[in-house]
Amino acid sequence: MKAFLIYKPACFLTSIGPLVYLLFLVWLYVQGDATALGADPGKEIVHFLGRWALILLLVTLSVTPFQVLFRVKVFPLRRMLGLFSFFYGVLHLTAYCVFLLELNFLDIWADVVQRPYITVGALALFGMLPLAVTSTRAMQRRLRHNWRRLHRLIYPVAILAIIHFIWQTRSDFTEPLMYSAALTLLLSFRVYRSTRNRPARSVPV
Repeated sequence: MKAFLIYKPACFLTSIGPLVYLLFLVWLYVQGDATALGADPGKEIVHFLGRWALILLLVTLSVTPFQVLFRVKVFPLRRMLGLFSFFYGVLHLTAYCVFLLELNFLDIWADVVQRPYITVGALALFGMLPLAVTSTRAMQRRLRHNWRRLHRLIYPVAILAIIHFIWQTRSDFTEPLMYSAALTLLLSFRVYRSTRNRPARSVPV
């Protein structure tokens, strides 16, 4: 219990750290440092927020394997990590609408319809919405067994997020492939664990 009192603030500070760093870069840019956010500041902000939404989503999925393999009780941190992932995803979408589309809602709808990677990204974010809304303990008690079924949405959401990242990449695929490999390992662990824990069926003689 004492260890968890340390883990929780550390998890919060680590998760909010990228946003603080981004705000620092924005401050440098406003102060006249044109190199702080690269040649296209708006696009850099959008990509930065989307990248961290994906990273925190993968970290959320890694909580259970980490706890099983290392026998460290970190499972209660999964809700915070998942909410931070959704938070960065919302900021990613907001930055995209503000900096790249300049709040032109007709262009937003056209992008969602005409660009597959935008469509997939939107589906991933909206797939996270019911997970965020039902993340409280009260909703967990209310939904009971259905809560666990609902929160399995995180797996297709993660797949859609990876596809979104790959489809928008133009040249260097190193980073999206690294995230794809990480997700493959996490999903493989999930499949292995569920298969191992499944009760054996009796074979008729």
